[in-house]
Amino acid sequence: MLEIAYIALSLVMTLILIVIGFYSLNNSEISNELRKKNKKRIVAGLLGWHIYVFLISESGLLHTFSFPPRFALFLIVPLFIFTGVFIYKNRNSEWVKVIPKHWLAIYQSFRIFIETIFVYSVAAGILNYHVTIEGYNYDMVFAYTAPIIGYLLYKKDDLSPKIVLIWNYLGLAIIASIIFLFLSSVYNPSIFGEAEILLPIEITKYPYSLVPGFLMPSAVFIHVLSIAKYRNLLK
Repeated sequence: MLEIAYIALSLVMTLILIVIGFYSLNNSEISNELRKKNKKRIVAGLLGWHIYVFLISESGLLHTFSFPPRFALFLIVPLFIFTGVFIYKNRNSEWVKVIPKHWLAIYQSFRIFIETIFVYSVAAGILNYHVTIEGYNYDMVFAYTAPIIGYLLYKKDDLSPKIVLIWNYLGLAIIASIIFLFLSSVYNPSIFGEAEILLPIEITKYPYSLVPGFLMPSAVFIHVLSIAKYRNLLK
């Protein structure tokens, strides 16, 4: 059931990203040919990445904690680079402007579910409690603010862009702290008062690899997209 939970959440968030992408294209003033082409790119890109995450996880390439961390090199870094380059190039595009503001905030609500799954993962011996809400991971607290910010943006469209920007930067800072917790659990467990690596090697296998390989980077992507959108509003 735990594995199904990781896969199910990833599939739901993939569908939501497709819905957001299709909506932005449908409401942009572009040719039908280009619209169809870009829709195919969105679906192919997401599907292709999921296949990549599955294959590289099953290959055993990630099945080591040797430094530098392979799950970062082969999963996190490529997606972070893609996010930076893609959004920088498209920051002034019409498709960014037409995405409803509250959608981008509400998207981050999925982190409530992933943090809940993390708690069950501790019980299953897949995670150490330090990287969850039971330890030093406060992502669930932030995630509960997502529907609130989304509601305010929906009901009060003039919510200060500066407030939303600060909220997005805070979300990115919390994600950075979570990455630090995971890395410390492997490479510096002494900060938790432990001498041995705290994370079991099973965390590098599929579907647990969907967290660094898709779920967490998707949250970063939406944060950066929202920041690009609101920085344009401040100009």
